[in-house]
Amino acid sequence: MTHHVDYYLAPQSPWTYLGHERFAAMAAQAGAMVRVLPVDLGKIFPVSGGLPLQKRAPQRQAYRLVELRRFSEHLGIPLNVQPKYFPVAGDDAARLIIAVDLHDGTRAALAIAGAILRAVWAQERNIADAQVLEQLLRENGLQPERLEQSRGAPVQERYAANTQEAADLGVFGAPTYVIEGELFWGQDRLEFVQRRLQS
Repeated sequence: MTHHVDYYLAPQSPWTYLGHERFAAMAAQAGAMVRVLPVDLGKIFPVSGGLPLQKRAPQRQAYRLVELRRFSEHLGIPLNVQPKYFPVAGDDAARLIIAVDLHDGTRAALAIAGAILRAVWAQERNIADAQVLEQLLRENGLQPERLEQSRGAPVQERYAANTQEAADLGVFGAPTYVIEGELFWGQDRLEFVQRRLQS
C-alpha cells in the first residue's frame, strides 16, 4: 500500500528543522507520496490557541531552549538554539518552497526546505533576505528565477490554501504530518509516523 503524507511545515521552525531530514528519509524508504505544504503559523496560531514565541510565558520560553538543546544533542543535529536571525519572517521562504514544488517537484521542494531550515538553525543566515534565498537555490542546483516566480499569484494562492486547509484539519503547529487523515504533531512523533508508514 502506498501511503500519502501531507507535510505541514514552517521554514523558520526549529522543530521542523530537527525532523525534516529524518522524515524525508523515512518517507522515501516507505515509498510514500508526500505533499510539501508550507503554512503561515501567524494565521494558524490565532485560531488554534497558540501564541508566538515572544508572547509565551517566560518559563515556557526557557524550557523551549532546554528541549532544543536536548533534541539537538540526542539526534546529533547541529542547532544554534538562539540563532542570529530569529525570530525571522518565514513567508518568502515558504513561498519559495511552493514555487520549487510547482516547477521542480516534491524531491526538490524537500531539498530546498531542508536548506532553508539549515540556513536558520545551523548557518546563521537570514532567510528573509532575497539574496540568501537566491544563494540557497543556486547551492541546491535550482534555477534562480524560482525566486521571482515565488512572488506570483499562483504561489500566493497556494500558500493561503495550504494555511486554510491546515486550519480546517485541526493543525496547530509545525511540523504536522497527516497520513490518511491521522495527525501526528511534532518531530518527536516521527516514530509513530514511521510505524504508520510501515503498516
